[in-house]
Amino acid sequence: MLGEVDTGSGRLPARSGVAGLTAKKAMPLNGYFRIGSTTKTFVATVVLQLVGEGELSLDDTVDTWLPGVVRGNGNDGREITVRQLLQHTSGIPEYLRPATSAERWRQARLRTWRPDQLVALAMENKPSFEPGARWGYSNTNYVLAGMIIRKVTGRTWGEEIERRILTPLALRHTGIPGADPYLPNPHAKAYTRFTPDGPLTDVTTHNQTLGDAAGAMISTTGDLNRFFRALLSGRLLAPAQLAAMKKTVPAKALQDMGVAGAAYGLGLMYRPLGCGGGYWGHGGDEAGFSTRVGAVPGGGRSVAVEVTSRSPADLEALLHTDRALTTLVDHALCGTS
Repeated sequence: MLGEVDTGSGRLPARSGVAGLTAKKAMPLNGYFRIGSTTKTFVATVVLQLVGEGELSLDDTVDTWLPGVVRGNGNDGREITVRQLLQHTSGIPEYLRPATSAERWRQARLRTWRPDQLVALAMENKPSFEPGARWGYSNTNYVLAGMIIRKVTGRTWGEEIERRILTPLALRHTGIPGADPYLPNPHAKAYTRFTPDGPLTDVTTHNQTLGDAAGAMISTTGDLNRFFRALLSGRLLAPAQLAAMKKTVPAKALQDMGVAGAAYGLGLMYRPLGCGGGYWGHGGDEAGFSTRVGAVPGGGRSVAVEVTSRSPADLEALLHTDRALTTLVDHALCGTS
Protein backbone atom coordinates (compact mmCIF):
# COMPACT_ATOMS: atom_id res chain seq x y z
CA MET A 1 0.00 0.00 0.00
CA LEU A 2 1.12 3.54 -0.85
CA GLY A 3 -0.38 6.69 0.58
CA GLU A 4 0.27 10.38 0.85
CA VAL A 5 -1.59 13.08 2.76
CA ASP A 6 -1.17 16.72 1.74
CA THR A 7 -2.18 18.91 4.67
CA GLY A 8 -1.69 22.17 2.82
CA SER A 9 1.44 22.87 4.81
CA GLY A 10 3.29 19.64 4.18
CA ARG A 11 3.22 16.17 2.63
CA LEU A 12 3.01 13.01 4.73
CA PRO A 13 3.95 9.87 2.73
CA ALA A 14 3.28 6.36 4.02
CA ARG A 15 3.73 2.80 2.82
CA SER A 16 3.27 -0.77 3.97
CA GLY A 17 3.96 -4.18 2.47
CA VAL A 18 6.39 -5.09 -0.27
CA ALA A 19 6.81 -4.13 -3.92
CA GLY A 20 6.64 -7.72 -5.18
CA LEU A 21 6.07 -11.25 -3.99
CA THR A 22 9.53 -12.46 -4.97
CA ALA A 23 11.88 -9.48 -4.56
CA LYS A 24 10.27 -8.41 -1.26
CA LYS A 25 11.59 -4.86 -1.54
CA ALA A 26 9.74 -2.07 0.23
CA MET A 27 7.05 -0.23 -1.72
CA PRO A 28 8.64 2.81 -3.41
CA LEU A 29 7.20 5.98 -1.90
CA ASN A 30 7.37 7.76 -5.26
CA GLY A 31 6.19 4.74 -7.24
CA TYR A 32 4.17 4.91 -10.43
CA PHE A 33 0.86 3.05 -10.76
CA ARG A 34 -2.10 2.74 -13.12
CA ILE A 35 -4.88 4.99 -11.86
CA GLY A 36 -7.81 3.40 -13.72
CA SER A 37 -11.00 5.43 -13.55
CA THR A 38 -9.38 8.33 -11.73
CA THR A 39 -8.53 9.22 -15.34
CA LYS A 40 -12.16 10.30 -15.71
CA THR A 41 -11.66 13.42 -13.58
CA PHE A 42 -8.87 14.59 -15.89
CA VAL A 43 -11.04 13.98 -18.97
CA ALA A 44 -14.08 15.73 -17.46
CA THR A 45 -11.87 18.72 -16.57
CA VAL A 46 -10.79 19.09 -20.20
CA VAL A 47 -14.39 18.86 -21.44
CA LEU A 48 -15.45 21.53 -18.95
CA GLN A 49 -12.56 23.77 -19.98
CA LEU A 50 -13.81 23.50 -23.57
CA VAL A 51 -17.31 24.37 -22.36
CA GLY A 52 -15.91 27.45 -20.62
CA GLU A 53 -14.19 28.45 -23.85
CA GLY A 54 -17.45 28.18 -25.77
CA GLU A 55 -16.22 25.29 -27.93
CA LEU A 56 -19.10 23.00 -26.97
CA SER A 57 -22.05 22.81 -24.60
CA LEU A 58 -22.93 20.26 -21.92
CA ASP A 59 -26.36 20.17 -23.54
CA ASP A 60 -25.00 19.21 -26.95
CA THR A 61 -26.06 15.74 -28.00
CA VAL A 62 -23.48 13.04 -28.62
CA ASP A 63 -24.68 13.00 -32.23
CA THR A 64 -23.77 16.68 -32.62
CA TRP A 65 -20.11 15.71 -32.45
CA LEU A 66 -20.14 11.99 -33.25
CA PRO A 67 -22.97 11.48 -35.74
CA GLY A 68 -24.08 7.87 -36.03
CA VAL A 69 -21.51 6.52 -33.55
CA VAL A 70 -24.04 5.68 -30.83
CA ARG A 71 -26.60 3.60 -32.71
CA GLY A 72 -28.08 0.12 -32.60
CA ASN A 73 -30.01 -2.06 -30.16
CA GLY A 74 -31.96 0.96 -28.94
CA ASN A 75 -28.91 3.16 -28.34
CA ASP A 76 -29.32 6.62 -29.87
CA GLY A 77 -26.75 9.40 -29.60
CA ARG A 78 -29.39 11.93 -30.69
CA GLU A 79 -31.07 11.51 -27.29
CA ILE A 80 -27.96 11.66 -25.07
CA THR A 81 -26.14 14.80 -23.95
CA VAL A 82 -22.50 15.46 -23.11
CA ARG A 83 -23.59 16.19 -19.54
CA GLN A 84 -25.17 12.73 -19.30
CA LEU A 85 -21.95 11.13 -20.52
CA LEU A 86 -19.88 12.85 -17.83
CA GLN A 87 -22.47 12.16 -15.13
CA HIS A 88 -23.13 8.50 -16.03
CA THR A 89 -26.83 9.16 -16.57
CA SER A 90 -26.78 8.30 -20.30
CA GLY A 91 -27.88 4.66 -20.05
CA ILE A 92 -25.17 3.70 -22.56
CA PRO A 93 -24.10 0.10 -21.88
CA GLU A 94 -20.66 -1.01 -20.71
CA TYR A 95 -18.08 -2.18 -23.23
CA LEU A 96 -15.63 -3.81 -20.81
CA ARG A 97 -15.63 -7.57 -20.56
CA PRO A 98 -13.10 -8.38 -17.83
CA ALA A 99 -10.86 -11.43 -18.27
CA THR A 100 -12.07 -14.39 -16.23
CA SER A 101 -8.80 -16.30 -16.14
CA ALA A 102 -5.08 -15.65 -16.17
CA GLU A 103 -4.81 -17.39 -19.54
CA ARG A 104 -7.38 -15.10 -21.16
CA TRP A 105 -5.73 -12.05 -19.63
CA ARG A 106 -2.31 -13.06 -21.01
CA GLN A 107 -3.78 -13.62 -24.49
CA ALA A 108 -5.23 -10.10 -24.58
CA ARG A 109 -2.73 -8.09 -22.55
CA LEU A 110 -0.77 -6.65 -25.50
CA ARG A 111 -3.73 -5.98 -27.80
CA THR A 112 -4.17 -2.39 -28.95
CA TRP A 113 -7.71 -1.00 -29.08
CA ARG A 114 -9.12 2.04 -30.87
CA PRO A 115 -11.89 3.99 -29.12
CA ASP A 116 -14.36 3.33 -31.94
CA GLN A 117 -13.81 -0.41 -31.45
CA LEU A 118 -14.63 -0.08 -27.75
CA VAL A 119 -17.84 1.84 -28.49
CA ALA A 120 -18.80 -0.78 -31.07
CA LEU A 121 -18.52 -3.45 -28.37
CA ALA A 122 -20.93 -1.48 -26.20
CA MET A 123 -23.39 -1.05 -29.07
CA GLU A 124 -23.85 -4.83 -29.17
CA ASN A 125 -25.96 -4.41 -26.01
CA LYS A 126 -29.23 -2.63 -25.27
CA PRO A 127 -29.22 0.55 -23.19
CA SER A 128 -29.17 0.04 -19.44
CA PHE A 129 -31.96 2.63 -19.05
CA GLU A 130 -33.49 5.63 -20.79
CA PRO A 131 -31.18 8.67 -20.95
CA GLY A 132 -31.51 10.71 -17.78
CA ALA A 133 -33.70 8.16 -16.00
CA ARG A 134 -31.14 7.26 -13.33
CA TRP A 135 -27.43 6.89 -12.55
CA GLY A 136 -25.45 3.92 -13.86
CA TYR A 137 -21.68 3.73 -14.20
CA SER A 138 -20.43 2.91 -17.70
CA ASN A 139 -16.87 3.29 -18.98
CA THR A 140 -18.27 3.77 -22.49
CA ASN A 141 -19.41 7.26 -21.49
CA TYR A 142 -15.83 8.44 -21.11
CA VAL A 143 -14.53 6.73 -24.23
CA LEU A 144 -17.13 8.83 -26.05
CA ALA A 145 -16.08 11.94 -24.11
CA GLY A 146 -12.51 11.35 -25.28
CA MET A 147 -13.70 11.03 -28.87
CA ILE A 148 -15.61 14.31 -28.54
CA ILE A 149 -12.48 16.07 -27.23
CA ARG A 150 -10.66 14.95 -30.37
CA LYS A 151 -13.50 16.08 -32.64
CA VAL A 152 -13.64 19.52 -30.99
CA THR A 153 -9.90 20.19 -30.73
CA GLY A 154 -8.29 18.07 -33.44
CA ARG A 155 -6.08 16.52 -30.74
CA THR A 156 -6.44 13.36 -28.67
CA TRP A 157 -7.78 13.51 -25.13
CA GLY A 158 -4.30 12.60 -23.89
CA GLU A 159 -2.68 15.47 -25.79
CA GLU A 160 -5.24 17.89 -24.37
CA ILE A 161 -4.68 16.64 -20.82
CA GLU A 162 -0.94 17.04 -21.33
CA ARG A 163 -1.11 20.64 -22.48
CA ARG A 164 -4.03 21.82 -20.33
CA ILE A 165 -3.32 20.06 -17.02
CA LEU A 166 -0.06 18.15 -16.76
CA THR A 167 2.25 20.85 -18.12
CA PRO A 168 0.69 23.85 -16.29
CA LEU A 169 0.66 21.97 -12.96
CA ALA A 170 4.11 20.42 -13.52
CA LEU A 171 2.70 16.91 -13.03
CA ARG A 172 5.88 15.29 -14.31
CA HIS A 173 5.01 11.83 -13.01
CA THR A 174 1.62 11.57 -14.71
CA GLY A 175 1.03 10.43 -18.27
CA ILE A 176 -0.87 8.42 -20.84
CA PRO A 177 1.19 5.38 -21.86
CA GLY A 178 -0.97 4.36 -24.83
CA ALA A 179 0.18 1.02 -26.20
CA ASP A 180 3.40 1.00 -24.16
CA PRO A 181 2.83 -1.89 -21.71
CA TYR A 182 5.57 -0.95 -19.24
CA LEU A 183 5.30 1.19 -16.14
CA PRO A 184 8.15 3.64 -15.51
CA ASN A 185 10.47 2.90 -12.61
CA PRO A 186 10.14 2.84 -9.72
CA HIS A 187 6.95 0.84 -9.35
CA ALA A 188 5.55 -2.08 -7.42
CA LYS A 189 4.26 -5.20 -9.12
CA ALA A 190 0.49 -5.61 -9.36
CA TYR A 191 -1.44 -8.84 -8.88
CA THR A 192 -4.90 -10.14 -9.68
CA ARG A 193 -6.68 -13.22 -8.33
CA PHE A 194 -9.00 -14.25 -11.18
CA THR A 195 -11.01 -16.72 -9.09
CA PRO A 196 -11.91 -16.33 -5.40
CA ASP A 197 -9.51 -19.08 -4.34
CA GLY A 198 -7.03 -18.84 -7.22
CA PRO A 199 -3.36 -17.81 -7.20
CA LEU A 200 -2.13 -14.25 -7.55
CA THR A 201 -1.15 -13.47 -11.16
CA ASP A 202 1.35 -10.73 -11.98
CA VAL A 203 -0.59 -8.27 -14.17
CA THR A 204 1.83 -5.34 -14.01
CA THR A 205 2.78 -5.26 -17.70
CA HIS A 206 -0.01 -4.76 -20.23
CA ASN A 207 -1.31 -2.49 -22.98
CA GLN A 208 -3.69 0.06 -21.45
CA THR A 209 -5.55 1.15 -24.59
CA LEU A 210 -8.50 -0.96 -23.44
CA GLY A 211 -9.09 1.72 -20.79
CA ASP A 212 -8.80 4.66 -23.20
CA ALA A 213 -10.29 7.90 -21.82
CA ALA A 214 -12.15 5.88 -19.20
CA GLY A 215 -9.03 4.69 -17.41
CA ALA A 216 -5.67 4.63 -19.20
CA MET A 217 -3.47 7.02 -17.21
CA ILE A 218 -0.57 6.46 -14.82
CA SER A 219 0.48 8.67 -11.93
CA THR A 220 1.86 8.87 -8.39
CA THR A 221 0.26 9.76 -5.07
CA GLY A 222 2.00 13.14 -5.03
CA ASP A 223 0.80 14.11 -8.50
CA LEU A 224 -2.79 13.02 -7.80
CA ASN A 225 -2.89 15.13 -4.65
CA ARG A 226 -1.56 18.12 -6.58
CA PHE A 227 -4.15 17.69 -9.34
CA PHE A 228 -7.19 17.37 -7.07
CA ARG A 229 -6.07 20.27 -4.86
CA ALA A 230 -5.62 22.46 -7.94
CA LEU A 231 -8.98 21.41 -9.37
CA LEU A 232 -10.97 22.01 -6.20
CA SER A 233 -9.24 25.31 -5.44
CA GLY A 234 -10.37 26.70 -8.81
CA ARG A 235 -7.04 26.71 -10.64
CA LEU A 236 -8.24 24.60 -13.57
CA LEU A 237 -11.88 25.61 -14.07
CA ALA A 238 -13.81 28.86 -13.98
CA PRO A 239 -16.39 29.08 -11.15
CA ALA A 240 -19.35 28.22 -13.41
CA GLN A 241 -17.69 25.08 -14.76
CA LEU A 242 -16.47 23.95 -11.33
CA ALA A 243 -19.99 24.42 -10.00
CA ALA A 244 -21.35 22.33 -12.87
CA MET A 245 -18.79 19.62 -12.12
CA LYS A 246 -19.94 19.54 -8.47
CA LYS A 247 -23.67 19.38 -9.24
CA THR A 248 -24.43 15.80 -8.27
CA VAL A 249 -27.06 13.10 -8.59
CA PRO A 250 -27.39 10.24 -6.08
CA ALA A 251 -25.15 7.31 -7.03
CA LYS A 252 -27.76 4.79 -5.92
CA ALA A 253 -25.94 1.76 -7.28
CA LEU A 254 -23.00 2.63 -5.05
CA GLN A 255 -25.25 3.44 -2.12
CA ASP A 256 -26.83 -0.02 -2.47
CA MET A 257 -23.32 -1.51 -2.16
CA GLY A 258 -22.79 0.25 1.15
CA VAL A 259 -21.26 3.55 0.01
CA ALA A 260 -23.57 5.70 2.12
CA GLY A 261 -24.30 9.15 0.75
CA ALA A 262 -22.38 8.66 -2.50
CA ALA A 263 -23.23 11.22 -5.17
CA TYR A 264 -21.73 11.79 -8.61
CA GLY A 265 -21.14 15.03 -10.47
CA LEU A 266 -19.27 15.40 -13.75
CA GLY A 267 -16.27 13.10 -13.36
CA LEU A 268 -16.21 13.83 -9.64
CA MET A 269 -17.70 11.90 -6.73
CA TYR A 270 -18.87 13.22 -3.36
CA ARG A 271 -18.79 11.12 -0.20
CA PRO A 272 -19.56 12.07 3.42
CA LEU A 273 -16.86 12.16 6.08
CA GLY A 274 -17.15 10.50 9.47
CA CYS A 275 -16.16 13.77 11.18
CA GLY A 276 -18.83 15.79 9.36
CA GLY A 277 -19.05 17.36 5.95
CA GLY A 278 -17.72 15.48 2.97
CA TYR A 279 -15.04 15.27 0.33
CA TRP A 280 -14.59 15.13 -3.43
CA GLY A 281 -12.59 12.59 -5.36
CA HIS A 282 -12.67 9.69 -7.78
CA GLY A 283 -11.50 6.13 -7.34
CA GLY A 284 -9.97 3.89 -9.95
CA ASP A 285 -9.66 0.13 -10.33
CA GLU A 286 -7.48 -1.39 -13.02
CA ALA A 287 -5.80 -4.78 -13.43
CA GLY A 288 -4.08 -5.27 -10.07
CA PHE A 289 -4.39 -1.62 -8.97
CA SER A 290 -6.92 0.18 -6.78
CA THR A 291 -6.66 3.95 -6.37
CA ARG A 292 -8.61 6.20 -4.00
CA VAL A 293 -8.24 9.98 -3.92
CA GLY A 294 -10.07 12.52 -1.81
CA ALA A 295 -9.88 16.23 -1.11
CA VAL A 296 -11.96 18.49 1.09
CA PRO A 297 -13.89 21.35 -0.56
CA GLY A 298 -11.50 24.09 -1.56
CA GLY A 299 -8.60 21.64 -1.79
CA GLY A 300 -7.25 22.38 1.71
CA ARG A 301 -6.40 18.80 2.62
CA SER A 302 -6.10 15.80 0.31
CA VAL A 303 -5.04 12.18 0.30
CA ALA A 304 -4.18 9.59 -2.35
CA VAL A 305 -3.98 5.86 -1.57
CA GLU A 306 -2.96 2.93 -3.78
CA VAL A 307 -2.96 -0.85 -3.32
CA THR A 308 -1.50 -3.34 -5.79
CA SER A 309 -3.61 -6.48 -5.62
CA ARG A 310 -7.23 -7.17 -6.54
CA SER A 311 -9.69 -10.06 -6.56
CA PRO A 312 -12.36 -8.99 -9.09
CA ALA A 313 -14.13 -12.38 -9.00
CA ASP A 314 -14.71 -12.09 -5.25
CA LEU A 315 -17.28 -9.38 -4.49
CA GLU A 316 -16.79 -9.62 -0.74
CA ALA A 317 -13.03 -9.18 -1.14
CA LEU A 318 -13.58 -6.13 -3.35
CA LEU A 319 -15.99 -4.59 -0.86
CA HIS A 320 -13.60 -5.33 2.01
CA THR A 321 -10.77 -3.55 0.17
CA ASP A 322 -12.98 -0.58 -0.67
CA ARG A 323 -14.12 -0.25 2.95
CA ALA A 324 -10.51 -0.35 4.15
CA LEU A 325 -9.39 2.29 1.64
CA THR A 326 -12.42 4.47 2.40
CA THR A 327 -11.58 4.30 6.10
CA LEU A 328 -7.99 5.37 5.38
CA VAL A 329 -9.20 8.30 3.29
CA ASP A 330 -11.73 9.29 5.96
CA HIS A 331 -9.15 9.24 8.76
CA ALA A 332 -6.61 11.17 6.69
CA LEU A 333 -9.06 13.93 5.74
CA CYS A 334 -10.47 14.14 9.25
CA GLY A 335 -6.93 14.49 10.60
CA THR A 336 -7.15 11.32 12.72
CA SER A 337 -4.16 9.56 11.14
